[in-house]
Amino acid sequence: MPRHIRKGDNVIVTAGNDKGVIGEVLRVIPDEDRVVVKGVNIRTRHVRQQPNRPQSGLLKVEKPIHMSNVSPVVDGKATRVRFETKPDGSKVRVAVRDGKELHTLRGPRS
Repeated sequence: MPRHIRKGDNVIVTAGNDKGVIGEVLRVIPDEDRVVVKGVNIRTRHVRQQPNRPQSGLLKVEKPIHMSNVSPVVDGKATRVRFETKPDGSKVRVAVRDGKELHTLRGPRS
């Protein structure tokens, strides 16, 4: 099944503690249907001193959230995604809200 979210997309969180926050998708984990969004679901990790890491302390890390809890953003609002096939045979993601193609920062695969 095609994914409606790709790496580099701007998304809005639609459910959870960070509801309403807009951020960029840093990573997609397709096996678990999860995404890592910049500035969302931040957890504090206590890091011990190690030979390869001499500085101990607190490390703030973005943790994955479920893909169903985010939606692509168009004009500051959440939108659903439709897949359309162009005449040349390529598939594109189209925003239902305004009919524009959703572009990513990377190539066609993520």
